Amino acid sequence: LYLSAQEGILFFYHIKDLQYEMKICADIFQPISSLIFSPDYTVLLLVTDQGTVYTYKPTHSGEAVKLLDTCSSCFLAADFLSLGNKYCVSVTISGEVQVWFLEDGTCLSKLNLDIEVHIA
Repeated sequence: LYLSAQEGILFFYHIKDLQYEMKICADIFQPISSLIFSPDYTVLLLVTDQGTVYTYKPTHSGEAVKLLDTCSSCFLAADFLSLGNKYCVSVTISGEVQVWFLEDGTCLSKLNLDIEVHIA
């Protein structure tokens, strides 16, 4: 079980029967608003309240890596695009939808919806 704390800490809880073990995986020093696993569960996207997107690879037990940072508008949400873990799609508060290559954070495509976006 992965969860995040308000302070920006990513925790992993290994639960077996009535016992559990807690491990701190990463500290990104920004409140995390959402966690999204890739379809094959090899990459975890962390989206912060400030609009930054990080990747974390559980099998590598390393730090979270900053992938995308805010430009003119904060990222509101991000998710993996189709099956696999090579691309993600994000949307900003200002309504810009972007497709990203996860290897290096390259923006591959943009579409401006010309409306402000909210998550219900």
